[in-house]
Amino acid sequence: MSEPLLFELSSPGRTGVALPELDVPEQPIDNLIPASLQREQEPDLPELSEPEVVRHFVRLSALNYHVDKGMYPLGSCTMKYNPKVNEDAARLPGFANLHPLQPQGTVQGALRLMVELGQYLCEIAGLAGITLQPAAGAHGELTGVLMIRAYHDAQGRRRQKVLIPDSAHGTNPASVTIAGYQAVQVRSNEHGRIDLDDLRQKVDDEVAALMVTNPNTLGIFEVEIDEAKRILDDVGALLYMDGANLNALLGIVRPGDLGFDVVHFNLHKTFSTPHGGGGPGSGPVGVSERLLPFLPKPKVVEKEGSFALEWDVPQSIGKVDAFWGHFLVMVKAYTYIRMLGPDGLRKVSEAAVINSNYLLSRLQDAYEQPYRERPMHEFVLSGDRQTKYGVRTLDIAKRLLDYGFHAPTIYFPLIVHEAMMIEPTESESVETLDQFAEAMLAIAKEAEENPELLRNAPQTTPVSRLDEARAARDLNVRYRKT
Repeated sequence: MSEPLLFELSSPGRTGVALPELDVPEQPIDNLIPASLQREQEPDLPELSEPEVVRHFVRLSALNYHVDKGMYPLGSCTMKYNPKVNEDAARLPGFANLHPLQPQGTVQGALRLMVELGQYLCEIAGLAGITLQPAAGAHGELTGVLMIRAYHDAQGRRRQKVLIPDSAHGTNPASVTIAGYQAVQVRSNEHGRIDLDDLRQKVDDEVAALMVTNPNTLGIFEVEIDEAKRILDDVGALLYMDGANLNALLGIVRPGDLGFDVVHFNLHKTFSTPHGGGGPGSGPVGVSERLLPFLPKPKVVEKEGSFALEWDVPQSIGKVDAFWGHFLVMVKAYTYIRMLGPDGLRKVSEAAVINSNYLLSRLQDAYEQPYRERPMHEFVLSGDRQTKYGVRTLDIAKRLLDYGFHAPTIYFPLIVHEAMMIEPTESESVETLDQFAEAMLAIAKEAEENPELLRNAPQTTPVSRLDEARAARDLNVRYRKT
């Protein structure tokens, strides 16, 4: 079940391409590349025919797990199915072959798409303005917090702290710290929501903002967010919403209507653009009226019937990305929004919430449910019940691989011991949900009757259980030919 490396498949003299004769004057290599950067020897690259290369990568794709193969029940990550029409749109030559430094007159279609996408996102979230520049969600967080800092500085009040619930998205404390603030934790109450008494104790004149994930990472909606906002308003602090879980709210709740000043969007989550394997992502940030002057520049605007990049933004926090953002991700998200329309977007969230609660109803008797409030698009179970058999959540996750499913998010949020955070998304049919539920129920039974099976899982994957601690301490991914 293993696949050799291309180097191991290589045979001298084989080739998969036939290049045409050079039809331009040949230049001395020293005119093109400085001598100090030239190799002394030709690179030792693999040599293979075209069918060998194609078959190699097809075999690898069959070994790997991917969204075209099965569901990703990753809580707080919204790994939904990506419609192929999005890919078709992003491959259109007028989009795929653009360069960010082209004259603006030659990219009017792209700029129009960016303006319209920004308008759609503002309407979805109930906000006044937006930047599309941030490259991913955490980058959007940092951008939002930097705008909050700029706002307070413009008011002549230097703030030191940002409050973050213990049920927040995991990147929030890092983003706050990088922006120069002290992250202060606010605890959750017995219902899995922000403890308002703890919030009141920690809100003072040094607080710049409260950074909330809503629904939070327990999948529970913060129904008392209006009271939290009143507490913040008393000291002039702002309200930030991490939009990682926006898939639960489309067409149902607009964060701006709840009083949020900043919301970042994960286009690569909520709006179905692929983000497996580390990218690409896109993390636009929408703001309320009072933060408009601080948006990153350049702003993409419409002027006298044409579209342009606006650089004259005196109070802007500046550029936050090398160019204008991850454009092809924007194309895919734009396509998704236009294909579904307002009614379709609402159905996305309704189906996501229904799928989540259906799956929870099938699993809640086999696993601990630490918070009994009705969740929205995701829910959190605990493997605590299985620990008495010597089985941990990690073992359950590994055993799921043998049943043909990717594992859910595990050991997060940190406020749940042996946590399993499960988000089925709206993409999955009831048949798929039942198959996943049957696998989880079978594993719960195996934990009682044959715990050793789980501790040694997976059994059927190309690679058995890895020594993850050693891999983290002694990572070696370099191949050396013998």
